Amino acid sequence: MSTAEEVPEPQSPKLRPLPNSESTEPPFEPTSWGGALAFMAFCAGVLWAVQIANTVDDHRLDRFGLRPREVDGLWGVLTTTFLHNSAWQLISSTGPFVLIGWVILLSGMRTWLTVTGLVIVLGGIATWLIAPSGLILGCSGLIFGWMGYLLARAYFTRRILWILSAVAVAFFFSGLFAGLLPSINSKSSWQAHVCSFAAGIVAGWLLHPRGARAEKRTSLS
Repeated sequence: MSTAEEVPEPQSPKLRPLPNSESTEPPFEPTSWGGALAFMAFCAGVLWAVQIANTVDDHRLDRFGLRPREVDGLWGVLTTTFLHNSAWQLISSTGPFVLIGWVILLSGMRTWLTVTGLVIVLGGIATWLIAPSGLILGCSGLIFGWMGYLLARAYFTRRILWILSAVAVAFFFSGLFAGLLPSINSKSSWQAHVCSFAAGIVAGWLLHPRGARAEKRTSLS
């Protein structure tokens, strides 16, 4: 008596999953050379979007500018960076804003945010206290604050790379230093430039201590 043999069922070949093209793409890194430049271009785009909206609205957003020693103008400490008198003012500031901000962002997003915050707050409050009455608008104060930080960082750290970057920025944007000099007929506020520049130096002093301050900071960490 013969027994039936069990015939194994044919197995279908296993299909290999297709490679996920999204997983192979490198993540966006805002502190890389290209990523930092793209981020600063985006920030400049925000400034231009605000400028276009303000122009269409007949510059009604100018009421949020900084007005020295006026309580209503104290909000301008935080908002004046985003507002400009005209498109020409923003055009002249866009290049330095993107490139100098890019140099700082290469050191890390945390450093960029810390320096930017200190310059806006400390420089803005100092400007509110000492600048003459009027309306102050523009991101030039932030630009001068960034320059002050880069120079202070080079001085306090004495690192070759940071010294070279500070020298390069000072060379390519040497014409901006005239904005630190007292001017009567100029429409820009040299007081805002000086206060923000000093705030940038303070930021460099706080973030890059030397000597006993550096040892104390290391021991605390």
